[in-house]
Amino acid sequence: MMSFPIPVVTYRPDIGPGSQPLDDEILNTLDVQGDVHTFRPPITELDAGPEVVAAAMDFLRQLLAALQATPFASPQSVRYSLLQFDPAVRDQINELLGEGEVSIQTGSDLHAQETAFTGIWRIRGASVDDVEAGAFPAALRDLALARAFPSAAAAAPPPDLMNAPALYHEIRSLSAQWDAGRAAQVINLSLLPATPEDLAWLDEQLGRISFSILSRGFGNCRITATALPHVWWVQYFNGMEKLILNSIELVDIPAVALAAAEDYADSSVRLAEWIASLEQA
Repeated sequence: MMSFPIPVVTYRPDIGPGSQPLDDEILNTLDVQGDVHTFRPPITELDAGPEVVAAAMDFLRQLLAALQATPFASPQSVRYSLLQFDPAVRDQINELLGEGEVSIQTGSDLHAQETAFTGIWRIRGASVDDVEAGAFPAALRDLALARAFPSAAAAAPPPDLMNAPALYHEIRSLSAQWDAGRAAQVINLSLLPATPEDLAWLDEQLGRISFSILSRGFGNCRITATALPHVWWVQYFNGMEKLILNSIELVDIPAVALAAAEDYADSSVRLAEWIASLEQA
């Protein structure tokens, strides 16, 4: 996963008095915890019936072989449906894969949870029960990218707002012309002069849809899809639930929620070690 903090791209240097701080100054203003996520194998005991354990272990070996044979950037990702297995086997697979940092909730029945192995996901829905390996579950990425640009313009702003109307106009214009696959543009709201009323009005005008991501790799990062395509509200909280970074990102999926090629490679190694340790148990 992406390390904290995310790169900050100055949004509009002409807004606000004086200046945007340098990167070192930004880091010094953040109340950041000193520890980061490290891999911990799932805590499990193979106490299910031998046939259940054998089927679950066979699946892990099949998954590992597919990971080792499939490059991270392959257009055909590693994906398996678990609907073929009995519920007891599925439960055992879930236990063996564990639970990781990132969870994804949507307004539909489709949701996903990263396993303890970064870049390996469990995707579930009414007729879906999949294990998928990659940067982000494909079906949920497609759902996020399916947002239609709203036709309604912003409501007339109250007269006492500072920068929110101009900021909203710029975000809306960028969203209207944004192309999938473009590099992210990050608007650091924590560094812009904005009143609580500005942020409340901006939040109301951007709107929210039922698509949210929680990443727990460094404190809590809460990511919410706005009603504008490619526009996300990204907020970092420390362990004391204090907001330490508040930003808007224009991107397909915010990088903090994505597994990287290095994660994919590490998970392949760790899964092999995990299987070996279970075989010796």
